[in-house]
Amino acid sequence: MAKGSSEIVAAIDLGSNSIRMMIAQMTEEGKILPLEDLHKKTNIGKDTFTYGKILLESINDTCDILKGFTQLMKEYKIRNYRAVTTSGIREAANRDYVLEQIRVKSGLEVEVINSSQERFLMYKAIHDLLPDAGKIRYEGTLIVNIGSGGVEASVYTNGNLKFTEYVKVGSLRIRETLSDLEDQTIEFPHLVEEYIESKTYSLETLIRQRHIKNFIGLGGGLRSIFNLCVKNKADQSKKFIDKKSLISLYKTLYSMSTEDIMKKFNVSQSDAELMLPSVIIFKRFIEMTKAEGIYTPMVSLRHGVLADMADEIFDTARKQEALSDIISSVWYIGKKYDIDTVHASFVEYLALSVFDQTKRLHRLGAKERFYLQITAILHDIGRYVSLNQHHLHSFNIVRHQDIMGLSVREMEIIANVVFYHSNHIPNIYDESYNSLIYNDKMIVSKLAAILKLAECMDIAHKQKLSKIEISTSGNELIFKVISAQEILLEKRNFENNAIFFEEVMGCKPIIKTKIKME
Repeated sequence: MAKGSSEIVAAIDLGSNSIRMMIAQMTEEGKILPLEDLHKKTNIGKDTFTYGKILLESINDTCDILKGFTQLMKEYKIRNYRAVTTSGIREAANRDYVLEQIRVKSGLEVEVINSSQERFLMYKAIHDLLPDAGKIRYEGTLIVNIGSGGVEASVYTNGNLKFTEYVKVGSLRIRETLSDLEDQTIEFPHLVEEYIESKTYSLETLIRQRHIKNFIGLGGGLRSIFNLCVKNKADQSKKFIDKKSLISLYKTLYSMSTEDIMKKFNVSQSDAELMLPSVIIFKRFIEMTKAEGIYTPMVSLRHGVLADMADEIFDTARKQEALSDIISSVWYIGKKYDIDTVHASFVEYLALSVFDQTKRLHRLGAKERFYLQITAILHDIGRYVSLNQHHLHSFNIVRHQDIMGLSVREMEIIANVVFYHSNHIPNIYDESYNSLIYNDKMIVSKLAAILKLAECMDIAHKQKLSKIEISTSGNELIFKVISAQEILLEKRNFENNAIFFEEVMGCKPIIKTKIKME
């Protein structure tokens, strides 16, 4: 969409215990102006976490709700929407049937997103809705997002994302997992606390050593917790819960049953059931930091979906900042596995340079360039396990990583490119490659061909090249490289891997060297 225009769009979040839709107008600057915000209860998550699948009654209720949402979208003449769903449907054994029934009955295409994509969208929402978000990131921040199915904890220091971890200990999942024990003990709150500690203990050292000063809370019925902790209307505008108030609420809830919570605080049963585990989780994490309380921007997944749509439509500065955060987290992963950072950085530079100078051949876009950047950083990560067949170890490590904002499909593409960075080439007998759809196979092959040449030009890990210029001569692609040293080893490896590049791209790479003495 061109600058100077605006559009009314919709974001739908099929959550585990509620279905929400926000209709908003996007301005030419990518700003979001909410027009409608709808909310309906659902038993999707309760069914999934209890029975492993979504029951027919819940499916029908969901379709009825979405048909109503679709009708409202028609009244607004909305053509651009995005509907996403998280763990409630993602982890259901019958999720494909559920999604198809939704499509047939409501006309909506629903995208199943993983935890890293969900986290990515939530942080985009924070960027817009939390005052001084940029400053807080530089001071050191822990962001804890409590979902129905799990908790995501991310740490920012010096303005960069350092790491992020996902633990399957969400408020609704805890309730459904431990529900059969609630009637067997009067110490149920203590049981919940022990369960949460058992799932999060491995994060404690990682977080404590960062000396975090700021804590941002998301999800987990935070609005209800905020209202109970911050009763003074003058203080509510600060969107902050001080640590003492949180601890006080924790002590109050600790001795109460679900029914007691419902009566005392006048909340629904579902809200009452989730309040205790959410408060315990927030308390558990804030005690790992030096924070004086919790910032509560009250953002939601649908805010993040709208922000992401605005970024794609208007190519905002926020989009570039988010991509920088992803790359920062990728470097953290690499360093955790003791990669050669100098070599990885140089291969990254070479690979992107080749990509940019050969666009006419590969016809790939910015997203594929981003995949290549990630693979260049992580291509040798498998050396942490073994120097023998390190490409295979790299593949296995990468495909199981949780990189913010990337889908399972995207991680499969990246893992396959990493696998083929050395001597192997893609073929139909490789199960992981053959399972990809045709377009993704082509992406993998083209990126692998580029990465192979980039790796060859620093095969000795000595960064001998100072410049690379690429030009076309007939069916040949001339790589003019300048170096202050002899590069016989690099040249031989380049020529050996040029065959695959020629096969994929239809143009033969020729390396020509110019020795420029320092």
